[in-house]
Amino acid sequence: MSGGVVSDPACGVAHGAPAPEATGRVLVAVFDSPVAEVLLRWAPELGFRTVLLDPDPARGAGVTALAHLTGDLSDADVVVTDHHRPELGEVLRDALARRVRWVGVMGNPRHEGPHVAALAALGVPPEEVTRVHRPIGLDIGSRTPAEIALSTLAGLLADRNGRSGGAAHRPR
Repeated sequence: MSGGVVSDPACGVAHGAPAPEATGRVLVAVFDSPVAEVLLRWAPELGFRTVLLDPDPARGAGVTALAHLTGDLSDADVVVTDHHRPELGEVLRDALARRVRWVGVMGNPRHEGPHVAALAALGVPPEEVTRVHRPIGLDIGSRTPAEIALSTLAGLLADRNGRSGGAAHRPR
């Protein structure tokens, strides 16, 4: 900054300049869970429109299937927040069929995700199964729902901005 003029837009926002317009991206949080609650609360601040999808109508989500979402979902990021639900395979199959932009499932990278067997049982070709990201988010050692949501959103932002999400600076 020289003479009170901000030349870097990111720096300008940090100093109070208006943030850029929302991206138009949609974050679909799948399954009502503590992580989904945080994602739905924080994602709009980062330029995402949000949708909670839960196939169980008793859970009160506004959307129970991807088929109920209208319009182009090519800018949708689908984040599965519970990999133990029995509907996992069907939800992922439908997301892959709708050609959403990005699909990810939370889970421990040391074990094969249950989505692999669930999708194979539904006849989803292996090359489509590989479109499902797991684990998701940046590796920050997340343990709580808020930390998992933060990691997930940071990973989506890095992807949206064409970045790796790794530390870019080195101490001098």
